[in-house]
Amino acid sequence: MEELEHTCPQPRTTLTEPAIFMQDTSCDCRAPHEKLTIEQAKHGTPVDRPVRVYADGIFDLFHSGHARALMQAKNLFPNSYLIVGVCSDELTHKYKGFTVMTEDERYEALRHCRYVDEVVRDAPWTLTAEFLEKHKIDFVAHDDIPYSSAGTEDVYKHIKEAGMFVPTQRTEGISTSDLITRIVRDYDVYARRNLQRGYTAKELNVSYINEKKYRLQNQVDRMKEKVRTVEEKSKHFVYRVEEKSADLIQKWEEKSREFIGNFLELFGPDGTWKQMFQERSGRMIQAFSPRSSPSSSPTREVSPSRSPSPPSRWASARNSPPSSPKGASASISSMSEGDEDEK
Repeated sequence: MEELEHTCPQPRTTLTEPAIFMQDTSCDCRAPHEKLTIEQAKHGTPVDRPVRVYADGIFDLFHSGHARALMQAKNLFPNSYLIVGVCSDELTHKYKGFTVMTEDERYEALRHCRYVDEVVRDAPWTLTAEFLEKHKIDFVAHDDIPYSSAGTEDVYKHIKEAGMFVPTQRTEGISTSDLITRIVRDYDVYARRNLQRGYTAKELNVSYINEKKYRLQNQVDRMKEKVRTVEEKSKHFVYRVEEKSADLIQKWEEKSREFIGNFLELFGPDGTWKQMFQERSGRMIQAFSPRSSPSSSPTREVSPSRSPSPPSRWASARNSPPSSPKGASASISSMSEGDEDEK
């Protein structure tokens, strides 16, 4: 029996290239495409091909909520090949409303998402059995909230009934409508922002009066920013002055304490200056006070040719100190008598 060939592409293993665009069908398989159940797919069967998962949407202003939904779709089964269908501008404007990004921009955004293996351009608004068969789709991934559009309560109702629907979870707090609401709410802010960045009023669809108003507001904001900058610089300058003043006061106090300590050490009660003054005063007193005579004068030698004269009574009297006051008066009277005899 001749073996049947399988040419289903494998999931991307490298992230250096964007996802491919589907031309006709990416699964050229001669063997019958066996229908899988969710339980079979979760166990990793079949082994000869990946499970082909399809997710579709508008993907306008591609954001993290879109990426998280595609991440969930990619990881539903152990071996998945994720095909993403993107609706055209014509269908989207007809059934949902005007988009910010063009269809080509939305196609390219999906091609560069890491979870996407293949992109289907101009995807149908409602999935038909022919479309599912043509692209060999095993399961369709989308959030479980009923999506009413094109005259139906839920465009995925028949997919759910066929057992081909696998739900994903929405990311709260982020959606394309939320982003547009933010822009509309702060329209004046973004209009002024783009005028300041060089866009013309015509490009922004802004009237002449609004243009002048926005430019005046931009000038006022610039003046406020300058005033705020000056205030910040002034606060910084004052802070630096206060910091420097505190440092100077601290250094002055340290120097003052050092000066007072040195002054007291030099001129205090027990200071060095007092000791020096006392020493110098003692030296000056010693220098100016008279020197005392020596207790005994040196005796002259008597020449041998001359005989010594007998000591006089005055000398004997001077040399012999009286033993008592009475003796002293007697000696004085005797000396006076002797003088009279000599006369």
